[in-house]
Amino acid sequence: MTATTGRAGAAGRSGAGRAGGRGRPRLRRVLLAVWLPVVLLALWWAVSAQSDSPYFPPLADILDELHDEWIAGDATLQLLPSLRNLAVGFAAGSLLGVLAGALLWRLPVVRRATSPIVYFLYVLPAPALLPAMIALFGLGEVRQMALIAFGATWPALLNTLDGMRGIDQVKFDTARAMRFSGLRTVWQVVLPGASPQIAAGLRAGLQVSIILMVVSEMVAAREGIGYFILEAQTVFAITTMWTGILVLSVVGTVLNSAFVGVERRVLRWYHGSRQAGSGAP
Repeated sequence: MTATTGRAGAAGRSGAGRAGGRGRPRLRRVLLAVWLPVVLLALWWAVSAQSDSPYFPPLADILDELHDEWIAGDATLQLLPSLRNLAVGFAAGSLLGVLAGALLWRLPVVRRATSPIVYFLYVLPAPALLPAMIALFGLGEVRQMALIAFGATWPALLNTLDGMRGIDQVKFDTARAMRFSGLRTVWQVVLPGASPQIAAGLRAGLQVSIILMVVSEMVAAREGIGYFILEAQTVFAITTMWTGILVLSVVGTVLNSAFVGVERRVLRWYHGSRQAGSGAP
């Protein structure tokens, strides 16, 4: 009885030790992620505290205005159309890019024939297409979604193509030897092999989409956070303008963190194998 109790106590202490050991690296990662933003905010607060420039107001004034506009006020309504356009444009561009990249990988002749056009459109600055988008789609939300989709397409397309082209040919030979069907080969060979690169392309496309969301709302728009920032600057409400910039940075950070969290959950096997290979905790 005593021996059993002792073993149970030792096992409990061992489990608690392992849990504590897992918690410490997680706490270190959190601290490493937040220390620099905290330091920068503290420096901003200190440097701007005595500022009397109308273009560089004290951070305390900006935070007070942020509370009045975005928490107590109704400025949060400007986020809804922005996030809606971002979601639709990013989803459409990402889907189109992944499908087009897979098609170009599957059809080498088409890939070689269209390669100059693909890279020409890839390097074309998307904001330069705003006048064309207005001419094609008018002043409504469709042209904003179309511009975001255009920008999100190319990172997804090129990373999908590179990811699929980088799969080891031995894996395809093994799949043929095991008589995999085409669908099973795609599901068990192509997608696992290319998914890390595809995820990298989607993440890059998300950053481009956020930028284009703001740019599209600063031209011929009547709502959205980009419109909010530009309108505040136009009427010289500089403190209000800074609140929009802060909210935009928070939104971008949250979206990027959410994407990384989903990616790590979906590609848990990939990140686990990398950590095991590198010996990282």
